[in-house]
Amino acid sequence: MSELEIFVAMGALAVTADSGTALTTIGLGSCVGIALIDSRRGAAGLAHAMFPQAPGLDVDEPGRYADTAVRAMLSTLADLGSRASNLTAVLTGGARMFAFERSSGIDIGARNLAATREALAAAGVPVCASATGGSIGRSVRVRIADGIVRLREAGTDSELYRWAPSAAQDRGSR
Repeated sequence: MSELEIFVAMGALAVTADSGTALTTIGLGSCVGIALIDSRRGAAGLAHAMFPQAPGLDVDEPGRYADTAVRAMLSTLADLGSRASNLTAVLTGGARMFAFERSSGIDIGARNLAATREALAAAGVPVCASATGGSIGRSVRVRIADGIVRLREAGTDSELYRWAPSAAQDRGSR
C-alpha cells in the first residue's frame, strides 16, 4: 500500500489518525510549522501558521494563526480520541526572513513562535523538538507509519524527532 501525502498549505492545517498518511508543509520562513503528535493513538496534526494571533475567536481559517491552529488541532485530535495530556509538539520555522525585520527590530517569526508556545503551554502540551529561528527556510514532514518527523533546510534532510508508532489500527483522516 502506498503512503498518502497530505500537503498542508500556508495558513492551513490537517489532522489524521491514518497510519498510511504523511502530513507535509513546505516554505516555512517566519511562519511556524506546528506538529502535534499522539503516539498512543497513532494520530498527528500539522499546521502552517502565518500569524501569531487571530483577530477574533471565530475565524474562517484557523490554521492561519498560531493560537487558533493549536486550538483547532486539539479539538480535532480530541474527536479522534486523543487527549492533550498524551500530545507532544514539534515546532519548525519562525525564522527572520526579511531585511526589514533585521533593520526595524520587528521579528515576525519570533512573535509566531511566542504565540505558539503560549497556546501549547496553556493546553499543557510540551514541545519535545524544534528547529526554529535563524534566517533559513524549512519544510517538515510527519510520517505516522514510522513515527518520524523529517526536517528539510538549506539542502539538508534530517530526522528531527522520532516516536514509537502506535500498534493501533487506522482511525481515519480529517
